[in-house]
Amino acid sequence: MRGRSTLARGLPLPAPASEGHPQTSDAAVLRALLPYVWPYRLRVAAALALMVAAKLATVGVPVLLKVLVDALTPGAPAAAAWWAAPVALVLAYGALRLSATALTELREWVFLPVTESVTRAIARRAFDHLMGLGLRFHLQRQTGVLTRDIERGTRAVQSLVSYSLYSVLPTLVEVLLVLTLLGAAFGAWYVAVTLAALVAYVAFTVRVTQWRTGIRRQMNEAESISSGRAIDALLNYETVKYFNNEGWEAQRYDDSLLRLRRARMRTQASLSLLNVGQQAIIAVALVALLWHAVAAVQAGAMTLGDLVMVNAFLLQLTMPLNFLGVLYREIRQSLTDLARLFDLLQQPLEVRDAPDARPLRVSGPPEVRFEDVHFAYERERVILRGVSFTIPAGRTVAVVGASGAGKSTLARLLFRFYDVGRPGDSAGAGRILIDGQDVRTLTLDSLRRAIGVVPQDTVLFNDTIEYNIRYGRPEADFDAVREAARAAHILAFIERLPQGWQTVVGERGLKLSGGEKQRVAIARTLLKDPPILILDEATSALDSVSERAIQGELRRLARNRTTLVIAHRLSTIVDADEIVVLEHGQVIERGTHAALLAAGGRYAQLWALQHSAAAAAEPVAAAAGDHDGNQVA
Repeated sequence: MRGRSTLARGLPLPAPASEGHPQTSDAAVLRALLPYVWPYRLRVAAALALMVAAKLATVGVPVLLKVLVDALTPGAPAAAAWWAAPVALVLAYGALRLSATALTELREWVFLPVTESVTRAIARRAFDHLMGLGLRFHLQRQTGVLTRDIERGTRAVQSLVSYSLYSVLPTLVEVLLVLTLLGAAFGAWYVAVTLAALVAYVAFTVRVTQWRTGIRRQMNEAESISSGRAIDALLNYETVKYFNNEGWEAQRYDDSLLRLRRARMRTQASLSLLNVGQQAIIAVALVALLWHAVAAVQAGAMTLGDLVMVNAFLLQLTMPLNFLGVLYREIRQSLTDLARLFDLLQQPLEVRDAPDARPLRVSGPPEVRFEDVHFAYERERVILRGVSFTIPAGRTVAVVGASGAGKSTLARLLFRFYDVGRPGDSAGAGRILIDGQDVRTLTLDSLRRAIGVVPQDTVLFNDTIEYNIRYGRPEADFDAVREAARAAHILAFIERLPQGWQTVVGERGLKLSGGEKQRVAIARTLLKDPPILILDEATSALDSVSERAIQGELRRLARNRTTLVIAHRLSTIVDADEIVVLEHGQVIERGTHAALLAAGGRYAQLWALQHSAAAAAEPVAAAAGDHDGNQVA
């Protein structure tokens, strides 16, 4: 099974569509789907053979019914052989009907692994691709809309494979067999009327279904918007409450539901029109053929058994014809949904391994060097302008500056969430080196395994505390997980909880306080044990006591690692080996804490501002503490 997943990741996809609505053609979707089915070609061939056998048995039923009726017709000659006797015919009739059903079910059983495997391969491909897309893509997309597109697309794979390979083909085989028997037994007129009805039916179905495709797409978009708004509001539950905007969100959701209702009503109305038109075509054909057959029986040109056989053939043909319309509608809808998924899969990977990428090679704490780094999230919005500095092996360098100066951008570039330069243009944008190796020449997996990040905004999985800490190194034993929690000063908190390590933290960790979430983030980074450490405001959500305790652990952790600290509170980086001050994307000062204070530049101004603000806040905090204490007393 692992080999199949690997194969699926290398399979082709349709040519990329233009930005916006899905434009991938039906032929491109089918071409992209075929390689997923090809590894199971022997099983597909077996299923097709069973399908043909089942249809032969199905078509044989009306023939036996004709022989049986003729044998029982008064005045008919006696049976010439034992197998033509009524009892034998009845038994054969029952055996044929049973074998048709049994062969059909056997075909379903033989083909089911193909459907499930293809669906699994494409779903895995979609997940791998989405996880490989850059941070820029995920910041621009709504999670709810994205998950709906993936859900509908993978469901469409199952429908399309099933309908195409063992529903459409059986229907066509059955139609061909019935037309052949009608022509051989009763003449070209019956074939002509049946073919005319079939062509009219298919043409009408195709034309109306093509018209309905646009309506279906509008309904899908309305459904995605509705689902996305609901999920977005639920994910931001606290923000909604903070601003008393429950009514606003409910009204936005209701507006999207109203648009969805209108789209569904248009879809149903067009479906009703299609069904009525299809049945009208079939009814006209039935009347014409039966009228001609009845006249032939009255004239003695056909037997009563022939009339019964023609009627049975027509009824038998009506069912696949009707089902063919349903199949076409389903296939069209599946192609629409699958095209949207394939268009999503054609989103280019902004950051990917170079063709000759090699693993990162380090033998200890490496040196990290930023050389004349330029970067812009958008071509017109430049963030970094020629930033250069070095983090010596095993040392700690802190980067400070006002909001928007580009501090966190440096961490994202080192981790390769983005590559240096402007979007689509990295020429002359500088480079980032780890022990002399340009990060763009390294495999993403080896690079990111060597870097541990404690982010400012910690998001946890909706799982247990143990799972979230163990996520730093899933194969670690419990003793290592417990030691990481102890080092992050969260062990005592975990062991006081009623469910201990099995406490579920809630979606995005909302059941924990900001400080508790941040300590979990520190613990899982400690468990990862990387040679390069990025601390992006790692203690910003902690109280002063916890901050001092964890700062001591982080300093001990950084002794044997190359550490980049992104800091806003300057008191947390006074022990850094070097401090780099950024302003408007450029390095304006660098040095130790003492040297920068003595220089009296921008860093000294920031230090003075923070200390004056902290001094002003102390009396207020003391008063609040006395007030709270009096209340408790």
